[in-house]
Formats: sequence, structure tokens, C-alpha cells
Amino acid sequence: MSLNARLEPVFYLFAGLFGVAGVALAALAAHGGGEANLAASASAMCLAHAPALLALALGNVRLRTAWLAGLLMIVGTLLFAGDLVTLRFAGSSLFPYAAPTGGWAMMLGWLAVAAGAIFHVRN
Repeated sequence: MSLNARLEPVFYLFAGLFGVAGVALAALAAHGGGEANLAASASAMCLAHAPALLALALGNVRLRTAWLAGLLMIVGTLLFAGDLVTLRFAGSSLFPYAAPTGGWAMMLGWLAVAAGAIFHVRN
């Protein structure tokens, strides 16, 4: 069994979790007051990467780099959104540069998707 196939359920899991978190954070941004921009930014990243993970799970047979792209997107979204949510509720960051590190990981995940075009699976 390929690494892509083994990670498929993980991608579905995080697609669902990021989807629900994105909607909840959007509601918080709209109705929660405080620093709504933090919740809104976290929501945007969760809602952007939930369907991306779903697509990676569905297309893992055709995209050789799906495992790398998905893991980078999961880690990046957790760091980025997690840092903003922690900052919003606890008033402090996860660790210095957690959000930028997450942002870089998400960007590298998207580059891994693009690299999949070069290293595509031939049928």
C-alpha cells in the first residue's frame, strides 16, 4: 500500500476538522467581538485547505506528491490557525514565529501539488 493510500483517511479527517473549524471561526469573527481579524484569518486558512485536503485524498492515485502536499498543508494550517486562535483566546502565541512557519508550510504544500504535475503518475 502506497504512502498516499495510507494517508487518505488522515486527509479526509483533517478536511472535515478544518471545515468545521473554519465555519466556527467565521461565526466567531462575525459575532465574537474582540480581535475578529485573528479568527477571520484562521477561518480563511481552514476553509481554504479543507477542500484542498479533500481533493488530495480523492486524487492520491494520480498525484505522486499528495502525501507530502497534504502533510505540509495539515501542519501548516494547524500552526497558522492554531497560533492565531491561541493569540485570540490566550493572548499569547504558540511559540515565536508559529504563524509564519505555518504559512511557509502551507505554501510548500501548494508547491508540492505543483511538483506533482512534473512527477505525475503515468497510466
